[in-house]
Amino acid sequence: MDFGIVLQNDPPAWRVVDLAQRAENYGFSHVWTFDSHLLWQEPFVVYSQVLAATHRVMVGPMVTNPATRDWTVTASLFATLNHMFGNRTVCGIGRGDSAVRVINGKPVTLAELRAAIEVIRPLANGQTADYKGNQLRFPWGEQSRLPIWVGAYGPKMLALTGEIADGFILQLADPDITAWSIQAVRQAAASAGRDPESITICVAAPAYVTDGSAGGLAWGRDQCRWFGGMVGNHVADIVARYGADGAAVPKALSDYIAGREGYDYNSHGKAGNAHTDFVPDEVIDRFCLIGPPAAQVERLEQLRSLGVDQFALYLQHDAKDATLAAYGETIIPRINLRPTAQMAGPARTVGQ
Repeated sequence: MDFGIVLQNDPPAWRVVDLAQRAENYGFSHVWTFDSHLLWQEPFVVYSQVLAATHRVMVGPMVTNPATRDWTVTASLFATLNHMFGNRTVCGIGRGDSAVRVINGKPVTLAELRAAIEVIRPLANGQTADYKGNQLRFPWGEQSRLPIWVGAYGPKMLALTGEIADGFILQLADPDITAWSIQAVRQAAASAGRDPESITICVAAPAYVTDGSAGGLAWGRDQCRWFGGMVGNHVADIVARYGADGAAVPKALSDYIAGREGYDYNSHGKAGNAHTDFVPDEVIDRFCLIGPPAAQVERLEQLRSLGVDQFALYLQHDAKDATLAAYGETIIPRINLRPTAQMAGPARTVGQ
C-alpha cells in the first residue's frame, strides 16, 4: 500500500516543504495539499518548492476544480512542473467546494467536470485538446504525463469516476462506505468497457496516533472532528438532491448530518471549530484513524483488503510531527513488510 500526506498551504510555506521532505524520508509516496486560493496560499507555487526539495514523491492537489482556473492554465501548471521535475505530479480534481463557495460560486456540473478533464488530460499528456473550437497543444509538453484522480461521494460522481478517471479519491476511511464506493466505481468502469482494476483507489482521512488511553482517544477525536464536518458538508448536497432514505448513498454516510446546522468556511479544515460539534464520536471513529499504531494497522489492513491502493492521511491537528513519525517508523513498515537481511541470505556481523 502507498501512503500520502495531505497538507494545508498555511504560511509559512517552508513548513509545508519541510513536512514533505520528512514524509519522503519516512517512505510516503505522495504529498497532497488543499487547493483553496483564498483560505490558504497558492498550491502550485508551493509544489515547485516541494518538488525541488524532494526526489521521488508525487505531488498534487486534493482536490482542484475546473471553476477557479482556466482549464488550459491548470494543464499548463502540471505540464510545466513535469517538464521541470520529471513527471512527478498527479491531478486530484472534483466539482469544487471551498475554493468556489468562498467567492459565492457553485460547484461545476458533472458535464463541466467531464469536459474539463477531457481538456486537461490530453494537454498535460503531450497530446492535442479541443478547447472552445480550437485544437490546442503545448509544443514543449510532449514528455509530460499526468494521472487524473477524481474525488467523489454521490452515485453520479462515482459513475463518472469509473468512466474516465485514472484514480478514485474517497475522503473518509469507513470500511463499509469504502466497499460500497469502490464497487460503484468499478461497476461503472466495467460498463464503460474499462478494466475496473486499472483505477487506483485512494482513501484519504485524518490519522491521529494515541497512546491507547481513553484520554488520548478523546483528545484525538476532538482534533479530528473537523473532518466529519467537512464530509458532512459534501454529503448535505447529495442528500438534498437524492434524499436521505439510503437509496442513493449508504445511510451510514447520510444519517449523522441530521444535526448539522451550517458550515463556516473560515474554519474549513481546522481542529476545534464549533460548527462541527454535531459530529458524534462514532462517526469520527469510522471516518478517521485514531488510536495506537496496532489499531491503525488493523484498519489499514482492512482497507487494503477492500482494494485500497493508497491511504493519504490528513495532518490538520496538533500532532503533525508525532503522527508523521509514528507512521514512518512503525505503521508503514508493519503494513509494507520487507524481507530482512537474515531472510534473504546468511547473517553478517559487523566487520565481515
